[in-house]
Amino acid sequence: MMQTKFSLPETHPEFRLNGLHYSNEDLAAVAYSLIKEGEPYEGQAGNFLLDWLNDKEYIEVKTSGSTGPPKRIPIKKQQMVNSARATGKYFELGPRTTALHCLPVNFIAGKMMLVRAMLLGWKLDLELPKANPLDRIFKTYDFCAMTPFQLDNSLSRLHLIKKLIVGGGAVSGNLRNLVQGINTEVYETYGMTETVSHIAARHINSKAKKAEEPLPFTTLPNVKIDVDDRSCLVIEAPQLTDDRLVTNDVVELISENSFVWKGRIDNLINSGGVKLHPEEIEAKLAPIIAHRFFITSLPDAALGEKLVLMVESQFSEVALNNLEREIRACRKLGKYEIPKKIYFVEKFEETANGKIHRANTLKSRVD
Repeated sequence: MMQTKFSLPETHPEFRLNGLHYSNEDLAAVAYSLIKEGEPYEGQAGNFLLDWLNDKEYIEVKTSGSTGPPKRIPIKKQQMVNSARATGKYFELGPRTTALHCLPVNFIAGKMMLVRAMLLGWKLDLELPKANPLDRIFKTYDFCAMTPFQLDNSLSRLHLIKKLIVGGGAVSGNLRNLVQGINTEVYETYGMTETVSHIAARHINSKAKKAEEPLPFTTLPNVKIDVDDRSCLVIEAPQLTDDRLVTNDVVELISENSFVWKGRIDNLINSGGVKLHPEEIEAKLAPIIAHRFFITSLPDAALGEKLVLMVESQFSEVALNNLEREIRACRKLGKYEIPKKIYFVEKFEETANGKIHRANTLKSRVD
């Protein structure tokens, strides 16, 4: 990896971590204290701070493993600085922003919350990353970042957050419906480890849009987008990544800086010659399934691949019959989009940072 000169920026004068200001010089002692005396999640933050302060020009970051084996990739610190500043500008989060950190620091999203706070002058509180990070919070925050699973478990206390970004997985149509009409500004983000967190976002509870309408993502500053011959998104963001990034995300370009995400090309199902995007079918099923679920496929002698539905719930004949009846009655579904088989799974397999691992879940159920 080619090295370019990087000068570590000093922490912003307004930066606070758990109520106290620290300079770069102070942070090493704080990091060691978090590692030796803190809870495991605080130790993760301490380890990252030591990596941030060392003389290397990059940090090794672990990918989530949702679309392939987890791997460690180098991210330049200057790119993390650029990403933090772009986020601050896009979401209008300046000095003295109060922010809650409730993501694992092992992954890029958790690391970037710390970088944003240090550089932009936020007042950041570290909280245990768990399903409902707000259950013991009794004050309001200007900003927070969560996974869709955390958001789903935090709805009753979401009034404590003024502006929320949600990433690490797609926000289901059902969850989008649940956040309509609330005062919290909720944004779904699009990005990956390779783009140093998000490069685009969409306001999913804006009064200007209905929850069932296709909602485009809008890119952050200095990000150019295009599609390849597979209709997959291509990203050019020189401040965030050295190379032109070709993704496996099928999109529809709306303008030079906006797109509608349709699904992963790796998840594409060819059933009897009909190409089906599981994510589009999931959006149609979301209003009638209360549990976590996903659409996938199994080999089929006649069709090549047959559509199957995986539901995270205990099995019962009554539940199965009711669900089959509701699916047949769903007018949004085309005839090829009706699952040929429904499996109930008590607990889905997950990646290290809580995303549903579709392949492992399917394998564990049908083996």
